[in-house]
Amino acid sequence: MSIGDGAREAVYYKAMTAPDDWAIRTEQQVLDEALKLAPAKGWGRATTFAAAKAAGLSAGDCELLLPNGARDLAALLSRRHDAAALAALPEPDGLKIRERIRTAVIARLDAAAADREALRRWAGFLALPTNLPLALRLVWETADGLWRWAGDTATDENHYSKRAILSGILVQVMALDLQAGRATALEILDSRIQNVMDFEKWKAGFKPSDLAKDFAGALAKLRFG
Repeated sequence: MSIGDGAREAVYYKAMTAPDDWAIRTEQQVLDEALKLAPAKGWGRATTFAAAKAAGLSAGDCELLLPNGARDLAALLSRRHDAAALAALPEPDGLKIRERIRTAVIARLDAAAADREALRRWAGFLALPTNLPLALRLVWETADGLWRWAGDTATDENHYSKRAILSGILVQVMALDLQAGRATALEILDSRIQNVMDFEKWKAGFKPSDLAKDFAGALAKLRFG
C-alpha cells in the first residue's frame, strides 16, 4: 500500500483552506519552508526563524505563532504525517488485527516518505535529552490514532498497554525505514508484530521505562549513525 499524491494533497488542502484560521494555514506554510531548509540547516531555532521569514513572518510573529520554536514545528510535522496516513487508510473491515496493524504502520511510513531527508534532522533534534518527552508524546499520538483506526475501543489498562506496544514497534520500524530502507523495516515489522498477538505475555514483562529507552536508542542511531 502506498500513499499517493492525492491523499497527501487532500490533507494539505484541508489545512491550507481552513476557514478563518490564519494560524493553521500559516503554521503549515512555515513547516513547508522548514522542510526545504532542514536537510542542510538542521532542525532548530535558526531553521525555524529562517522558515518563518520565508513564509512572510517577522521574528515577533514567529514567536507568537510558534512559542516553542522548533519543538512546535516537530509536532506539526508528526501530526501532518499522522493525518496523511489516516486519510489514506481504507476501512479496516475484513482485516484481521495483525493485518490492520501492519497496514496502519506501512501507511504511516508512506506518509513520511516524501520528507525523509528532513526527517533525519528532525530525528536528531528529538534525540536531544530535553526533547525526548516530546518525542514520546508524538509517537504515542501516532499509536493512538492507528489503534483507533484499527477499531480498538478499550478503555481499561489495555488501552495504554496496546499503545505502548505499538509505540515500541513504530519507534524501531520508523528509524529503520530511514536508516536501512523499507525492506529491512518491513522485516522487523513482521517480526515485532507478533508482540500484538502475544499481548498478555508481553504486557506481563513490560516496564514503562522500556519505551523511553527504545525510543532514545532508535533516535540516537539516526543522529549518530
